[in-house]
Amino acid sequence: MPTYAYACKDCSHAFEIVQSFTDSSLTSCPECEGTLRKKFNSVGVVFKGSGFYRTDSRDTKGSSVSSAPAAAPAPAAAAAAAS
Repeated sequence: MPTYAYACKDCSHAFEIVQSFTDSSLTSCPECEGTLRKKFNSVGVVFKGSGFYRTDSRDTKGSSVSSAPAAAPAPAAAAAAAS
């Protein structure tokens, strides 16, 4: 069951509570009976296991991608450097 964070708009009392997905949100503060608001936190996502990286699904023998492509100098830049 997930843990939800609430904060009171009136007295600023903050707390967390474990609730089911089907439970309705709390509306009154347990400290002062004021109005509550639900706080939303960022969710950490962790990708574990194989299949999440570019190299996991590729065959190393048949790869046509070179590791360091050769860069040709631009004609205008080469002419300016020569003069």
